[in-house]
Amino acid sequence: MNDLVRQHAALSDTDLEWLHLLVSEWQLLSDLSFADLVLWVPTRDGTRYVSVAQMRPNTGPTSYQDDMVGHLVPRGRRPLLDVALDEGRIVREGDPEWREEVPVRVESIPVSREGRVLGVIARNTNLLTVRTPSRLELTYLQSASDLAQMIAAGSFPFPGQQVDMDASPRVGDGLIRLDADGAVQYASPNALSAYHRLGLAADLVGHHLGTTTAELAPSRGPVDEALVKMASGWAPREFEIEGSGGVIQLRAIPLKPKGPRIGSLVLLRDVTELRRRERELITKDATIREIHHRVKNNLQTVAALLRLQARRIESERGRAALEEAVRRVGSIAIVHETLSQNLDERVEFDEIADRVLAMVAEISPGKVTGRRTGRFGVLDAEVATPLSMVLTEVLQNALEHGFGPLDTGTVEVSAVRGGSVQEARLLVTVQDDGVGLPEGFDPHRSGNLGLQIVRTLVEGELGGTFDMATAAEGGTRVTLDLPVRPHQPRRDPRQA
Repeated sequence: MNDLVRQHAALSDTDLEWLHLLVSEWQLLSDLSFADLVLWVPTRDGTRYVSVAQMRPNTGPTSYQDDMVGHLVPRGRRPLLDVALDEGRIVREGDPEWREEVPVRVESIPVSREGRVLGVIARNTNLLTVRTPSRLELTYLQSASDLAQMIAAGSFPFPGQQVDMDASPRVGDGLIRLDADGAVQYASPNALSAYHRLGLAADLVGHHLGTTTAELAPSRGPVDEALVKMASGWAPREFEIEGSGGVIQLRAIPLKPKGPRIGSLVLLRDVTELRRRERELITKDATIREIHHRVKNNLQTVAALLRLQARRIESERGRAALEEAVRRVGSIAIVHETLSQNLDERVEFDEIADRVLAMVAEISPGKVTGRRTGRFGVLDAEVATPLSMVLTEVLQNALEHGFGPLDTGTVEVSAVRGGSVQEARLLVTVQDDGVGLPEGFDPHRSGNLGLQIVRTLVEGELGGTFDMATAAEGGTRVTLDLPVRPHQPRRDPRQA
């Protein structure tokens, strides 16, 4: 819509923002009207209209099989658009149009903001299935008429009340029509069922919705006046009520077709099962985080015991082996500590890499500095844990064998994410400027325990490749090429 408006129309950014707000809300008008909506905006020279948005109803058959967005029509071809734009009023005159042997009633609703008409909504109703309307359908159509008049007057949508239509109640979920005093004039079967779930034994019609809702909500004191006011529809609000039998999400929409409020529309849906799943998910998340926290504590205890044993052993080789084991256990503990702070089994590995680099640098025999370039990004726990061990082994090997007690130098860890979405790769390079590899050294045949661990984890568990060679500029370069799953943001359970 942005591109079409900026290319063809002369609307300001605030006008465009108003159209966006309208489009975010107009599924409500479409469903209440049982009609398709097309938003037409006059072009900059005033000779044509451009369609910038379209909506089909969930409550009835569509009038347009084709996508109308981007169509241009000259002024005069659709007279109802001209009258609505010029006179700023809803136009319902005219006989039904026939489209592919389907009769369609066409109406035009001006979209006003601060006394100016920005565009026109063409409301197209498929008349092929028209029958004697029920009480529900009459309530829908009356509410749609009130909303249309509010759009023409510039009082709908409500500024500052951006609504997430994916998470908010829809017309079919449940609808209640209130009079100006907050009494229920009509409640759809779904709405009545939702209130029965809360514990209501009687019918809703004729009762004050605010008072009834407050009485059903658990309370230890007087009736919640704020809840009474919200459920009475005095202002546009979205809120939830939890009773003994369930949870209901409500959205109140004041109806002011001619200025003063004549009543309200309340959309609601039963979200009991959704909230139950959310609570289960929260409990599961807390349990998983607690497990990772305890694993981290246990690993730190094991590391402390190994460190204590290393101090008591006399053999230099034995002490060095235990100190290596301490670092290996410590690298795994870092991953579990990070997982204990997250809501899912994925971690930002850059922080882990920096901590592993700092931990291993403590054993440096000389003045060797470490640094990281690039980003590892978010990784699954099953990748992060072995990769942290691999990184520990490679860094430890570089510092122990690449530099002497008095040497200075640098060890650099670089990470690059690449590949396609389906086959994402992570390329990790660890390079030092030390003495390099001995003549004839083969990293794939070396019996060194650290390199055996690296080969096993990289090739066996991570499904990647490992290479180690003397760098052209001196020192040693280790390259890891690993497949990784691309990060997918966790879905909000409220949108399930």
